[in-house]
Amino acid sequence: MLNNKTILVTGGTGTFGQKFTETILKEYKIKKLIIFSRDEFKQYEMAKKFPENKYPIRYFIGDIRDKERLYRAFSGVDIVVHAAAMKHVPACEYNPFEAVRTNIIGAQNIAEAAMDKGVEKVIVLSTDKAVSPVNLYGATKLAMEKIFIASEALVGLGKTKFSLVRYGNVVGSRGSVIPFFLDLKKKGVKEFPITDEKMTRFWISIEDGVKLVLHAMENGKGGEIFIPKIPSMKMTDLVGAIDPEAKIKYIGIRPGEKLHETLVSEDEARHSVDIGKYYVIYPEFIYKTGLNDDYMKYPKLPEGFTYRSDNNKDWITHGGLKDIIKQKFGEY
Repeated sequence: MLNNKTILVTGGTGTFGQKFTETILKEYKIKKLIIFSRDEFKQYEMAKKFPENKYPIRYFIGDIRDKERLYRAFSGVDIVVHAAAMKHVPACEYNPFEAVRTNIIGAQNIAEAAMDKGVEKVIVLSTDKAVSPVNLYGATKLAMEKIFIASEALVGLGKTKFSLVRYGNVVGSRGSVIPFFLDLKKKGVKEFPITDEKMTRFWISIEDGVKLVLHAMENGKGGEIFIPKIPSMKMTDLVGAIDPEAKIKYIGIRPGEKLHETLVSEDEARHSVDIGKYYVIYPEFIYKTGLNDDYMKYPKLPEGFTYRSDNNKDWITHGGLKDIIKQKFGEY
């Protein structure tokens, strides 16, 4: 599906963008890959790994807040993957207008530019924090989801399709807890901070995150959210996997933090189906006849269903955690 296509990735120098770039350039014969981001140094560093004289890649400086720049960037683009966002919870709380401009107004700019420039598909990355949000970051991502879902109706008879993916914490991503704990162990710290002994989280590898996006590219009908079936883990088990001798200091839940994360709420489950490897939340507000027809053949989720990190049937074992960490970071 991607062969001879021009693909643009917003926020393309991030953890997802780097792995997506590696996968696309290795497995497909694309026409061009455009890395769209606002940090020239990160683009400079990424270009060392993926130089323009060796790969069909182009580095494009720009901000999703700037609609005119998006119009220029989207010229001739077939597929857009939207990964750019303000993601740091305290930074969003302290700078709410900036978070809104990037995560909400930026989403509107992308939707409008994609429709006007005739982009075939837009795949949008969301987060479990968009479900029943308790912080501004989650609220802006919820608004972003609604914008792209509604954009599917605004297209009318146009060709642009908007599909979303929503997943949890990425193992080893920038700013995640595993590198933080590994650094504590390296420094000889024997007391690791945990917010609450009951805290659980969903975990997904960056490779599986890329596979999810590729699945949405190939199978998205428009307006739906793809949810991966991924394992949960207890934060206390993570400490034990990294350093069995370390003690745990409970510091209390931080502002804007949840005890458990949710990927499918009970209300969303009423218009969701199980397609095997993934759950799909199909659009509840229908403006295009037949939009959800392809999902009616799949089993609906049971009454009262929620997909939360604490009621998950799939858990990462202590040994599994150690294997994941070794695979990602080597011996520790």
